[in-house]
Amino acid sequence: MVWVPLLLVSLVVTGVACTRVCRDAVLVDARGPGEGGEELTVVEAAYLAGGPLRVADLALVSLHQARLVLLAHTGWATVVDGNGGRDELERAVLRAIGPGGQSPVRAVRPLVAGTSCVRALADGLVARGLALPEAERRTSVAGGRGLLGAFLLTLVLAAAAVLLVPEGVRVPVAAWFAMPLLAGGLCLLVARAGGAGCWASPSGRRLLAGLSSTDPMTALARRGTVVLEPALRAAFRGHDSRHPS
Repeated sequence: MVWVPLLLVSLVVTGVACTRVCRDAVLVDARGPGEGGEELTVVEAAYLAGGPLRVADLALVSLHQARLVLLAHTGWATVVDGNGGRDELERAVLRAIGPGGQSPVRAVRPLVAGTSCVRALADGLVARGLALPEAERRTSVAGGRGLLGAFLLTLVLAAAAVLLVPEGVRVPVAAWFAMPLLAGGLCLLVARAGGAGCWASPSGRRLLAGLSSTDPMTALARRGTVVLEPALRAAFRGHDSRHPS
């Protein structure tokens, strides 16, 4: 009966993790509805879909399309016109690239994501009920990771239990472990479908779902750099850290 303690551990760990995720989901859904009847800007959509780094990606691509910044497939950003920023976000990108006029894209992205204009964007979306407060989002992320960890732990315990018992009782033992595995797997699916750990509140997600992806910049805001053409997408992978010259 050495497998029984392993089963009890998996049941307790999975139960706690599922309860935590369900509690977090209820708290998020209990938030008051956000401001309705208005459209999201593409920058707001980028934040709600992917957070501050997605906003940085959108600004870099926008500057590249305006020929104010060149994004090379080597992973470097080069300023073409340092005085050409059309708004505070684009000017923040130019400042993040630095006085030398060239920086790796992977170094520019977090600098832009941490600027005051991006924080102001986030605060405004939170105030309107469209984005989750940072503390609430971190709690949701931690809950999702805990649930995934519980699921993986149960898999390991199940494998260990099956190996520790005689061959004739392995099927019944595996069937007992199927219960916490099924519960954990279903909770993972529900959490993923419900946007656990994402940046948008339920109201924000509804607005995102109503956006059309036919516009390339809107598609970039919603789905990230995966929608870009290969040469431009390579700039964000940053596969080459050498100076482009």
